[in-house]
Amino acid sequence: MVKKYVVKRSGKFWPSEEMKRIAWVSDDKIYKEAEKNLIKFWEKLAKEGITWEQEWNETYYEKLPYFEWFKGGKLNFCVNAVDRHLDKGSKTALIWIPEPLNEKPIKITYAELYEKVNRFANVLKGLGVKKHDVVSIYLPLIPEALIAMLACTRIGAIHSVVFSAFSAEALKTRILDGNAKILITADGYYRRGKKEYLIKKAKKAVKGTDIKKIIVVNRLGKKVFGRKYLDFKKELGKAETYYKPEIMNSEDIMFILYTSGTTGRPKGVIHDIGGYAVQAYWTSKWNFNLHDDDVMWCTADIGWITGHTYAFYGPLLNGATTLIYEGAPDFPDPSRWWKIIKENNVSVFYTAPTAIRMFMRFGDKYVSKHKLDSLKILGTVGEPIDKGAWMWYFNKIGKGRCPVIDTWWQTETGGTLINALPGVGPFVPTISGRSFPGTKHIIVDDKGKLSQEGKTGNLVQVSPFAPGMLHGIYKNHKKYAETYWKRFKTKYDTSDGAYLNKGLIRITGRTDDVMKVAGHRLTTAELENALNNHRLVNESAIVPTPHKIKGQVPVAFVVLKGRKKGSERLIKKLKKHIDKVIGPTARPEKIYFVQDLPKTRSGKIMRRILKSIINNEKPEGLTTLVNPEIVKDIKGLISEEGK
Repeated sequence: MVKKYVVKRSGKFWPSEEMKRIAWVSDDKIYKEAEKNLIKFWEKLAKEGITWEQEWNETYYEKLPYFEWFKGGKLNFCVNAVDRHLDKGSKTALIWIPEPLNEKPIKITYAELYEKVNRFANVLKGLGVKKHDVVSIYLPLIPEALIAMLACTRIGAIHSVVFSAFSAEALKTRILDGNAKILITADGYYRRGKKEYLIKKAKKAVKGTDIKKIIVVNRLGKKVFGRKYLDFKKELGKAETYYKPEIMNSEDIMFILYTSGTTGRPKGVIHDIGGYAVQAYWTSKWNFNLHDDDVMWCTADIGWITGHTYAFYGPLLNGATTLIYEGAPDFPDPSRWWKIIKENNVSVFYTAPTAIRMFMRFGDKYVSKHKLDSLKILGTVGEPIDKGAWMWYFNKIGKGRCPVIDTWWQTETGGTLINALPGVGPFVPTISGRSFPGTKHIIVDDKGKLSQEGKTGNLVQVSPFAPGMLHGIYKNHKKYAETYWKRFKTKYDTSDGAYLNKGLIRITGRTDDVMKVAGHRLTTAELENALNNHRLVNESAIVPTPHKIKGQVPVAFVVLKGRKKGSERLIKKLKKHIDKVIGPTARPEKIYFVQDLPKTRSGKIMRRILKSIINNEKPEGLTTLVNPEIVKDIKGLISEEGK
């Protein structure tokens, strides 16, 4: 009999008795326990979840805009992710699925991972890499990415991972900012059956930098020649099999991850070792209910924080198995993901709302032929999820038996911070839930005063700040202080909007995704949710545009289900639908029917690009897109209509 992990009661979804039985946390008393003393709460979790070489002498120190956790504590991150699981060395740590169907998946045990990481740590040491040096990593989703990242943590080097779809210029900017001397890359990877030659961009990027050596993973069989270049596999084979882990301070920098802005230099978000390890461990354990026998698949690329924390580090810190997949979600057909889940007994599946809506467009036939009985937990990440996508995910992928954990967090927070816990609930479509135990978020108006229940305001985090939070912007104190602390002084500014719904937090999107229409404050998420719930709409994006009378008006970009085509009649119907669901104030001034929306590979809809197009400005940041060609199509559509 297939176990049911969720039940419906009073219009909401709650954990079943079976879920409560297997959940690490099954009582909401955990929130009250944490609230008594947030610092002591995290101190207890740090001792229970992480292996320390030396205990800290001060649990929490704050002198805003900076703060530190476990000050004086010493540890090695790699020891926590790999070494301490060697008592179960034959257990699979990583499953890698290549895109080409004629290639076999690769499984790496904890013992094998341990040896490879030690060897690669020695490779880096031999090249002169030492504690606190920055190592640039420009790799696709392949096992060598995990090996390289862990090797950096073993020797105390700072890894700076750059998304493999980024341009040469984007890579160069990040290499220069970190002053890296070593670059780890690959000759390429597969995407939709085609070879993507990464090495071409890497060669271009290193010109004018201090890169001395480039270590290349031979993924496509393209040989790379030159004095600067080293073969990853050959160097690994020559290296010693043990590297004594460097003992690091809790507050030492573990990695830098750059957030891409629309203009100017990207922000190098700094995460330390101790605080990040504690938060990554516990959020993975409690949010996804990770046990020894679980296989977790987080579909994010390692170029993003979600890939860092939940495709790699979180599952490994917990001694679970993590799965990564190299290629496109719908290659060679839209059943690929569901086939992977079935064949690998994936129990925890974590993906983006955009991916969910993409599969909705394909119809149910690709899902229905796969039982997906192994699934226990479903998660969403990246942006607010609309009700239609939530229900489809719950009913079609989870078969109405798995909780949907709608997580809110950021590159800056290091780990998830607002969501429901699977053993506590409730799981409510479009609502994230409560602050993770031990953290506190409130919603304030523009003056910093508490907002009333149901009223949209600014989501902020209050002291003591979560252990996994950023510890600055690399080499840029001014940017750090201005971006996160200028508006609300003693509160961390998330730049996200939210409101309370019966004590639960509903995220409305970025505060710059808020528009004022004739004096009425409207959020893009609210309008998109309403549009997406129309039976013919698959997904949508709303952007504001200036209006002489109303100040701003919403413009909608709509992707229809299946092969439906747009028409003037349908535009009128959709406008009436918005009138009914929200009110005439929210009615879009224009509705454009498009084949797709500009998105990053992690699934985020890039509304700022649509905003630039509609306002006749040059769109920036196209290198982050997985489908840059759609920008040209949308520009043409708007231009044609304007004639």
